[in-house]
Amino acid sequence: MSKKILANDGISNSGILALEAAGYEVLTTNVAQEQLVNFINEEQITGLLVRSATQVRKDLIDACPSLKLIGRGGVGMDNIDVDYAKEKGLHVINTPASSSASVAELVFAHLFGGVRFLYDANRNMPLEGDKNFKALKKNYGKGTELRGKTLGVLGFGRIGQATAKIALGIGMKVIYHDPFLEEAQINLPFYDGQSVSFDLKSRSKEELLKSSDFITLHVPAQKEYVIGKADFEIMKDGVGLVNAARGGVIDEVALVAAIDSGKVSFAGLDVFESEPVPEVRILMHPKISLSPHIGAATGEAQDRIGTELAEQIIQLLD
Repeated sequence: MSKKILANDGISNSGILALEAAGYEVLTTNVAQEQLVNFINEEQITGLLVRSATQVRKDLIDACPSLKLIGRGGVGMDNIDVDYAKEKGLHVINTPASSSASVAELVFAHLFGGVRFLYDANRNMPLEGDKNFKALKKNYGKGTELRGKTLGVLGFGRIGQATAKIALGIGMKVIYHDPFLEEAQINLPFYDGQSVSFDLKSRSKEELLKSSDFITLHVPAQKEYVIGKADFEIMKDGVGLVNAARGGVIDEVALVAAIDSGKVSFAGLDVFESEPVPEVRILMHPKISLSPHIGAATGEAQDRIGTELAEQIIQLLD
C-alpha cells in the first residue's frame, strides 16, 4: 500500500513530523478542486486531509480508488459526504477537541470588542483620532461590562462548553439550549490546580432568547435559520450576538434589520451566509465586528489538529 497523504488545505509541522516518523509521505501541494481527482489518482494518494475549503463529494470518492481515509482538520464535516464515504469503506476522521479553546477565545474577542465599540473605534481612530479625539471619546464612552451579564449559548457541544468556561471565568451567568444535551457539568480548571464545577441544565430556546444579554451560536449548518426574524423579536432590547459557528445559521437580512432598529446593539461575525464573498451590507456595517472565518486559526490549535490527525491516521491505516 502506498503511504501518501495529501494535506490539501495545509497541516501543521507537528502533524507532518509525526506522519513522516511513521513512514508516510506528506504532500502539502494545494491542488485546485477540478484537478483533485487526477492528482489523487496519479500520485496514488491514500489519505486526503482537508479543512473547510476542499469539497469531498461522491464523484471524487467514486473516482479515486486509492483513497482509504478522509480527514477534516477541525470539527464541521459539511464539506464531506461522510455517510457515502463510510459506505464505500473509507475511514472518515475529524478533530473535534482540538480547536474548541481557540474558537471560544475568538467569541470573546468579539464580545469584549463589542461592548467597548472597538470594532468601530479601530476604524475611526486612524482617520480622526488626531482631529476629533474628544468627540470620539464621547462616542465610545458608553461601554458596558460583560461581568454580571447573562450569556446564552445556543448549542452546547465542545465549543459551546469552552465558551461557557470563559464566560464563567469572567463572572457571567451562563444559560444554554441544546436539544441533545439535557444537562452538563462544566469544570473550570485554574493554573494552580484549583478547579470549580458548575451544573447546568438546558433551557428552552425561547427562554434563552428572552433572558440573554449576549447570545453566541455553536451549532452545525442547518437547512433552516437557527436565528430568524421571529427570534430577534423575542430577544432583549440591546442584545449582542456572535456567530463563529457556520455561515447561514443566522438570517443576515433579519440581523441587519434588528441592528438598524436598535434591537441588537452589535454583532460579531466570523462566518457568513455567502462566504467566501460576504455581503457588502454586512462588511460595511458600523455595528458589526468582523473576522474572516479564523475561529480555529491559532498556532496552538493547528498544532493540536495536526498531531491528532496524525495519531488517528497511524492508528487506522497501520
